[in-house]
Amino acid sequence: MRKRHTLRTMDLVGACRAFVSVSESGSFTLGAAGQRIPQPVASRRIAALEKHLGGRLFDRSTRRATLTPFGRDMLPSAQRLVQLADAMEHDAERAKLTPLRIAVPDICSARDLAHLDAEARQLGVYLDFHPAPPGERAEFVRSRQARAAIANVPAGEGRWSVPLGLASAVDPGADAVFVETLRGSRADRTSRRRRIWIQPEDDVPHIRDRIVRIRDSVGLQPAQLMIASSLTRAVAEVLGSADFVLASSDQAEELDLHWRPIGEIRLTRSFDIVATDGETAESLRARLRSAVARCLGAVADSEAAA
Repeated sequence: MRKRHTLRTMDLVGACRAFVSVSESGSFTLGAAGQRIPQPVASRRIAALEKHLGGRLFDRSTRRATLTPFGRDMLPSAQRLVQLADAMEHDAERAKLTPLRIAVPDICSARDLAHLDAEARQLGVYLDFHPAPPGERAEFVRSRQARAAIANVPAGEGRWSVPLGLASAVDPGADAVFVETLRGSRADRTSRRRRIWIQPEDDVPHIRDRIVRIRDSVGLQPAQLMIASSLTRAVAEVLGSADFVLASSDQAEELDLHWRPIGEIRLTRSFDIVATDGETAESLRARLRSAVARCLGAVADSEAAA
């Protein structure tokens, strides 16, 4: 039994492209030029297709590339295959241009998101941002309202880290702010004691619970640690008092506040990409690592661990 010659799928599509182009132009030279390939390459592809199909497609006894009866019978199928391949390539290009919806921290400024978008586009990644607080970002991915999210995760589990400290309208006058200094004296019971405001982005157990433990260990009153309904509310409280807001140094600079690290503890926001599938998450981590870091005002993992 004669062994049948087989072409790989991609070779078959390329051979059919050459076959259709030569048949339409009536010339191996013109048909090859139409496909932007050398004439010998077109000839080899058609010869391989003939071997694969088991019959001659062109009558080579004449100067013009004339279809044989077998070639005329095969041409419609080859044309359909080429059309399907063209449609698939078109759909692939269109799919790559479809924006990927990603939930991002609502503390990211329009400027920072615009730079992230621009850098992503240069890498062929098109993003559709959906700003939201931490809990909502995770829920958007779980409910598939977004394909991915920049999630706030426990320290040491993320790809990007943002050091936190205390920011105030009044210059603390020291290299660090110790939470215990907010305790006040027992003799002074008339003045309101200074408070620390936690913004929604940091209202997560791995940050909030640690600062609560510091509050309790140094003897602050429960009301001296407050959860703000928004960053705007927290900053408004700080601007009109000697209070502090837990924030990153970039946020403090943007808000024209004085920022210092916390004396008793090192707190960081830690971020990672979560997605509806592992491939999307890994692709975004790898391709947008630097761009996301700049958007978040994050330091390198090695710096955060130092």
